[in-house]
Amino acid sequence: MIKVLVVDDSAFMRKAITAMLQEDPEIKVIGTARDGVEAVQMVQELKPDIVTLDVEMPRMDGITALKEIMQKCPVPVIMVSSLTTEGAKVTLEALELGAVDFIPKNLAELSVNIVKIKGMLIDKIKTIGKRGLVKRKPVIKPAEPKIEVPKVEIPKTRITTERKVGIVSIGTSTGGPKALQEIIPKLPKDFPVPVVIAQHMPPNFTKPFAERLDQLSQLSVKEAEEGEPIKPGVVYVAPGRGHMRIKRRGIETFVSISEDREEFIYRPSVDVLMMSVAESYPGRTLGVILTGMGNDGAKGCRKIKETGGRVFAQNEESCVVYGMPRAVVEAGLADKVVSLEEMAGEIINAV
Repeated sequence: MIKVLVVDDSAFMRKAITAMLQEDPEIKVIGTARDGVEAVQMVQELKPDIVTLDVEMPRMDGITALKEIMQKCPVPVIMVSSLTTEGAKVTLEALELGAVDFIPKNLAELSVNIVKIKGMLIDKIKTIGKRGLVKRKPVIKPAEPKIEVPKVEIPKTRITTERKVGIVSIGTSTGGPKALQEIIPKLPKDFPVPVVIAQHMPPNFTKPFAERLDQLSQLSVKEAEEGEPIKPGVVYVAPGRGHMRIKRRGIETFVSISEDREEFIYRPSVDVLMMSVAESYPGRTLGVILTGMGNDGAKGCRKIKETGGRVFAQNEESCVVYGMPRAVVEAGLADKVVSLEEMAGEIINAV
């Protein structure tokens, strides 16, 4: 039985979330709190397995409560977040502070999507609640702001056999923002190939996330744009509004964004990105699968292997959710299974 504490200043939201969760026999809501003050007290008294925590509350907001919970009685926390750009920034801050995931605040709409939302929420509660809190070393952030350097014209990408890896493609979901903050900032400023990332996130989240990664990193990190050329030493984050592909035109590769739902459940899809990269960089793709629920990325990794590329998967011990990496490892597609702390070094050595 997974014990859950529901925290929200809205009585309606507390009731709605509680009702949805208690439809599953493996979940028990052991308490509800109206604000951060009650939340911190009840976490210490009730010892829940997982907490759903609203961001905007009276007396003590969700961010302040999260800090106190992580200091006094660490427990997995899922933020209840609005899908606005401002909500995205606050949610990303919460993920940095130790929250493991988030769910959309528009649960309050109780529209025809409620069944889908309920299923997603229950899956996250059960998967993360059973897993518990993953302990890992804190992210080492640069002491000073990133130094601006003059822009240098980078020559067009050439098809060459000089380098075994021509591009790094990373896919992740639950736990991904924190994992990426432990990898991308460690890549050196002279990193010789482009990096493309598919992180499951809503549309308003990917740009603030890319901007945050950019502040922490020596490389330039940006949300990818339709039609822009792919350049070495740049990290491209797939926008959450659709699926990103890397396409080749002659000797150049460029970004293509599709906003169609297509047949893929997750947006942006790791499979879509990795399959396209494998086609554009046959034999020269390094695929990296990090923490996340489900099996998105398994088809893409298979395509990378079929075209002669390599695949690294995050190990179970360092994953928040060992779903996506498990699917790749159990399919026999991983060339290496690597801890999160060692992943950046392995990527650097591979290129």
